[in-house]
Amino acid sequence: MSVDVRGLNVLVVGAGRSGRAAAELLTSRGARVTLADTRTYLEDADHLHAIGVSLDLGPHRPDRFAAADLLVVSPGVPLNQEPIQAARRAGRPVVGEIEVAARWLQGRIIAITGTKGKSTTTTLASRMLAEAGFDAPAGGNLGTPLSRQVAASTTSSIHVVEVSSFQLETTDRFHPWIAVLLNLSTDHLDRHASFEAYGAAKARIFANQTADDWAVVNADDPMALALARRGRARRFDFALETRPDDGVTVQGDAIVRRDGGAAVPLVPLASVKLPGRHLLADVLAATAVGCLVGVPPAAMRRAVEAFNGLEHALERVAEINGVRFVNDSKATNIEAARLAIESFEGGVVPIMGGRFKGGRFEDLRAVVRARARAVVAVGEAAPQIEEALASVVPVDRAASMEAAVRLAYARARPDGVVLLAPACASFDMFVDYAERGRAFKDAVRRVPR
Repeated sequence: MSVDVRGLNVLVVGAGRSGRAAAELLTSRGARVTLADTRTYLEDADHLHAIGVSLDLGPHRPDRFAAADLLVVSPGVPLNQEPIQAARRAGRPVVGEIEVAARWLQGRIIAITGTKGKSTTTTLASRMLAEAGFDAPAGGNLGTPLSRQVAASTTSSIHVVEVSSFQLETTDRFHPWIAVLLNLSTDHLDRHASFEAYGAAKARIFANQTADDWAVVNADDPMALALARRGRARRFDFALETRPDDGVTVQGDAIVRRDGGAAVPLVPLASVKLPGRHLLADVLAATAVGCLVGVPPAAMRRAVEAFNGLEHALERVAEINGVRFVNDSKATNIEAARLAIESFEGGVVPIMGGRFKGGRFEDLRAVVRARARAVVAVGEAAPQIEEALASVVPVDRAASMEAAVRLAYARARPDGVVLLAPACASFDMFVDYAERGRAFKDAVRRVPR
């Protein structure tokens, strides 16, 4: 695809946030855009028609796909669908919204990916840069599509972009100045054919980097390191457990930058408000980005001190009669659930379940045995969770979030923690993890005081 799309027939597949944003951007650049979605009704259809976007609603038709000059696929659309495969067989280029938007950005890109911690790291890195006076909007998978940043992009902009494996697998020329790989563990095997395919999608974040770019990598994660070594960028590590020669770590009571044998203090640990060592690792990653961009330590510290975390990421909801309620609805895979449970010393009653994405619930046995009093299982994966964990702690099943919160509260009394850590996608019961987290918080509000 050329940056000049004037007159091209472009089919945008999927009318979610990313698809709509791509359709609007491409239309503004002179393309003839059709937005295809399997739904038969879109609330903003009149707006889309008014700006020149045609709609193709209902079942996808392979002939329409194969006739387009270009396909732009939304992250939620699996690439193995027959209409998309038909377009590829016809020689049509297939890319994603991130790829399209990035080609029109004037500023540089900081791209952040990983199995866990993307949103926290993206948000905090953006805030650090803003504290230092940079124009550093956050977006991508985080919520604001990158296409919406194109109009305001200047040569001095630094776009801090959260990118998922779904977005990365549809990139071609996507070229971050700084690419961050936070960690890598089993996830999205309901979409990717294997863990290797998932890792290969993540590794695309490094594919177009050169020796003038930077790869920021978790030195405590061997799989992340292995992927980064394939790239050409200079490495700058962060780590909690190891001491990188050139990178960011914890030393004494501070986050420091190590440069050879020297350690320069950057942010006091007392400034970090986030619970859990995995969230501290995200702070280290954001700090590493700040170092490379040139953010002064004082600006880093101000950003960290003002950052209380994101909604649905180990979010403190309430304390009722000595029981704490914590919402980690973003813990959508098994490793994320393990890290969430490990954030508490004991007395945890996790609410787990939803649509299974791959991995082994048996891998949670050790942490559940050590720190949980019981488990409440919900959704499609409830039978698998019960089979995997019932020999370790009591496992209760619940048919709704309301019932799950009541059961977990009873098990957690008098001094435990009710933790929403699903280890699964939300799509069996909810639109997304955010709706699931809000349902949890609503149920907590109805717990008798």
